[in-house]
Amino acid sequence: MALQDKYAELIQAAQSAGANNLQVREQDNILYIDGEVSSGQTKDNLWAIYDRIDPNFKSGDLVMNVNVSPDANATQLKVTTQTSNLNVRKGPGTDQPIIGKAAHESIVTLLSKYNDGWYLIRNAEGVEGYCSSEYLTAL
Repeated sequence: MALQDKYAELIQAAQSAGANNLQVREQDNILYIDGEVSSGQTKDNLWAIYDRIDPNFKSGDLVMNVNVSPDANATQLKVTTQTSNLNVRKGPGTDQPIIGKAAHESIVTLLSKYNDGWYLIRNAEGVEGYCSSEYLTAL
């Protein structure tokens, strides 16, 4: 099965959501989906579809680089770790790669709440990803 067939529902959802600059390409048995969506909820929906197709993201055959438009309405949160930086991950889960950090006591932008345990945020450096909600507090 071709990867674009396997992930057809995900690609169609991104297209239906009006993702800007949507690019889908396959290289070395990995499917890359790049683009920009208008809201954190839309990005969360794409991750939920991905999780349904490939439970717990185990196959390792998809790289989804879909970001939320910087114009999206957002709320500010404070990083409330004990002393260390907060990991920013590619997807919602500790099994997802760390793509950045949010400094202890820094302010981040909440883009959406994936579920009670994971929030989609953007840190001060512009890195967008998922963090444990346990370490984020409303201002």
